[in-house]
Amino acid sequence: MELILKQDVENLGFKDDVVTVKNGYGRNFLIPQGSAILATPSSKKVLAENLKQRAFKEQKIVDEANVVAEALKALDIKITSKVGSGDKLFGSVNNIDLAEAIAKAGQSIDKKYITVIGGSVKRLGKYDAVIRLHREVTVDFPFEVVAEAN
Repeated sequence: MELILKQDVENLGFKDDVVTVKNGYGRNFLIPQGSAILATPSSKKVLAENLKQRAFKEQKIVDEANVVAEALKALDIKITSKVGSGDKLFGSVNNIDLAEAIAKAGQSIDKKYITVIGGSVKRLGKYDAVIRLHREVTVDFPFEVVAEAN
């Protein structure tokens, strides 16, 4: 079943992509959720026209995302956390904590666009995250988890 995505779908595609999925997934999940529409010949023509008109605007958005990416690369984020015995944390550090730390540094990034490599962090040290600013712009973002001063 061919569908046109109306919004980004995790592990499937981005908005306005034409994707092929199994019938049940499309009919029972994507279409009722409003995440996709059927890719009929007329809807493909409408999509092509919309993409052509949006190409110029898209370039401006990509340029803005690149500016934000350069600003993020300049940041040095250290997240403080309570520590138990050794270097083990009480709790964990995840994408929500990283989004808050980046916001304090002056850049507002939604937590759903941040992926901490390896899931949540449970020990002190240096780690990496991937921040997706646009479908064409991703940033490898290093950060460090340090012990909270008592």
